[in-house]
Amino acid sequence: MSGELSSDGGAVDGLGGGADGGYRVWAVGGLPEVQPGDDLAKLIAAAAGPGLLDGDVLLVTSKIVSKAEGRVVQAADREAAIDAETVRVVARRGPLRIVENRQGLVMAAAGVDASNTPSGTVLLLPEDPDASARAIRDGLRDALGVNIGVVVTDTFGRPWRAGLTDVAIGAAGVQVLDDLRGGTDAYGNPLSATVVATADELAAAGDLVKGKASGLPVAVVRGLPHVVADSGEDVGARALVRDARDDMFRLGTSEAVREAVTQRRTVRAFTDEPVDPGAVRRAVAAAVTAPAPHHTTPWRFVLLESQRSRTELLDAMRDTWIADLRRDGKSEESIAKRVRRGEVLRGAPYLVVPCLVMDGSHTYGDARRDGAEREMFVVATGAGVQNFLVALAGERLGSAWVSSTMFCRDVVREVLGLEPGWDPMGAIAVGHPAEAPRARVDRDAGAFIEVR
Repeated sequence: MSGELSSDGGAVDGLGGGADGGYRVWAVGGLPEVQPGDDLAKLIAAAAGPGLLDGDVLLVTSKIVSKAEGRVVQAADREAAIDAETVRVVARRGPLRIVENRQGLVMAAAGVDASNTPSGTVLLLPEDPDASARAIRDGLRDALGVNIGVVVTDTFGRPWRAGLTDVAIGAAGVQVLDDLRGGTDAYGNPLSATVVATADELAAAGDLVKGKASGLPVAVVRGLPHVVADSGEDVGARALVRDARDDMFRLGTSEAVREAVTQRRTVRAFTDEPVDPGAVRRAVAAAVTAPAPHHTTPWRFVLLESQRSRTELLDAMRDTWIADLRRDGKSEESIAKRVRRGEVLRGAPYLVVPCLVMDGSHTYGDARRDGAEREMFVVATGAGVQNFLVALAGERLGSAWVSSTMFCRDVVREVLGLEPGWDPMGAIAVGHPAEAPRARVDRDAGAFIEVR
């Protein structure tokens, strides 16, 4: 029981847990390439043979289960497959989605996997991993007469932890959780919250000998017979999925919003890394949830995704600005300095021009009331832009809202081919920040509050 990994047999010896104070884990070799319709229990029985004993636990990579069950789709349909397998999007960054899938698992891309599968195809997770584990266990009992546990495993990332590990997504004949609550530790202290995820620990142990690219999808754990469950204790790996009522981070909306708001900064220097247009569109989707008067939609967002469109607009704006400054009697040196300060937009890989439209506004024929009506629409546009900036921060994109287009609206409308009623409300530079943001100046919220 040295804890040494065997390079030839793919075995790990560990200490603790078994009746003799140790356990052994090894990979099963000799399995053929699994095809749709294959009987996995028969294939494993032929490979592992009489070497399996009562009390062993078999760890089976979900990919071969998916292959045997025909859970294969064409790679061109991967995004559609992810959508079909998704119940709830938990988090998104760029093209990566962390979702809750139809099996109740929270994981990247709903478990739709392009690795260890023929070129041009992707694999879905087993439809019911617990049922898959039961079928393998029953088949091995019929073929070999052994009472073993079976765990179907898959690879997960974990919040707040770097790296990947295998966890149990299906189980049969295994005590998936070891509830130690009500007992005491070595010092006599009561255990009030300790529930060990035994099936996950078994899955991780098996991953040490199976590996990710070694073509060894099955492993055996021996020496831990106490984790093989009686029929009445066989609840499956579904018991590892936390109930929604107990999930402190299921929604996390207020925490997520506060984080995005506090992390938002005005960014004036960007890297050359391209901006994901999908991220900008998701930010627009957040923007148009802002409040607006009379059930109107006063926001329009013009996305300048080509270098040509950005250059044409910025050149025209610069020429107009220089002409205005000359009319104001500014020196050429002063003009050059001002133009340099305004170049933050030119250094951004992506520009957005938010526009105000007054469609649906009321006309009263009274200057005071008509002015207030426009102010309501301006405020609503600002709320939409703030939503947009915060959503960009949530996508880990930097931004700078610059007012310049408001001073040459006719020029902007002409260059971009906008409708006469679209009023540009500045321009927003978008990109990946070139440096870490400066610390925000602390502001006492109480200084901005009056209570009556």
